[in-house]
Amino acid sequence: MQPSNQPRPRLPSWLKIKLGGGEKYTHVKGLLVRQRLHTVCHSARCPNLGECWGRGTATFMIMGNICTRNCRFCAVGHGRPLPLDPDEPRRLAEAAREMKLNWVVITSVTRDDLPDGGASHFAAVVGELHEMLPEAGIEILVPDFRGKPDAVDAIMEHPPDILNHNVETVPSLYPEVRPGADFKRSLDLIRSFADRGLVTKSGLIVGLGESFAELRAVIYRLRDAGCRSLTIGQYLQATKDNLPVVRFLDKSEFRELEDFARVIGFDHVTAGPLVRSSYRAEEAAEVYKIGKN
Repeated sequence: MQPSNQPRPRLPSWLKIKLGGGEKYTHVKGLLVRQRLHTVCHSARCPNLGECWGRGTATFMIMGNICTRNCRFCAVGHGRPLPLDPDEPRRLAEAAREMKLNWVVITSVTRDDLPDGGASHFAAVVGELHEMLPEAGIEILVPDFRGKPDAVDAIMEHPPDILNHNVETVPSLYPEVRPGADFKRSLDLIRSFADRGLVTKSGLIVGLGESFAELRAVIYRLRDAGCRSLTIGQYLQATKDNLPVVRFLDKSEFRELEDFARVIGFDHVTAGPLVRSSYRAEEAAEVYKIGKN
């Protein structure tokens, strides 16, 4: 990690963020308000919000907008969350149908307060989507469920087309970047779903002080665990309470990481400064022949 007294790197001129606007952006924003739904785009201050909402897409965030953990890279609020809303699956499915989505992406806050970490609520959402949008592809980005043994079985009651779980960073940085998480636990979760036959996906954010050797080792371990799809993006400090950026990788370094992942067997890789785990996630549908694309 970069010492607090060191100057912070300047934002590269080529790292440009698109602002929101337009008819589709306005429609998505209004629909989310009307259906009382959260998105990770807004809650996590994603740099791609303007672009994605402008294309008429969004990544839904279920189980509220208050996380039980306080990962230092994340802008989502933490504290004591509200009880689950049993009507959320229906409202989300209705919003996805109104948006005419062929590819639906759902993530959540971490809910360590729930017996199964919220896995059964994920399954309820996917089940509702299967009913309302039977031809749509579904990707879910799940927390680690604290390794609770019933979580995998609960998800498999209504399995998605792609199961995503982000390891986020290299093991040596977990104590500072992801307190409360465990790299092996995350890897075991991915392996469990891969062993059940699901297409599994993971994501990394870079620029937090990791070495290239560490990144390559993590990418290799993900592939060894059965992970088939990978995203790699630049970490950006969202608020003053989040960790500072140690350095900005250049485009050639992202290409090097992407090439390495493809060489060792990943069949879908997206790497770049503004790439996030849900960014243009529908492109995976073409790779895996999912949904009506």
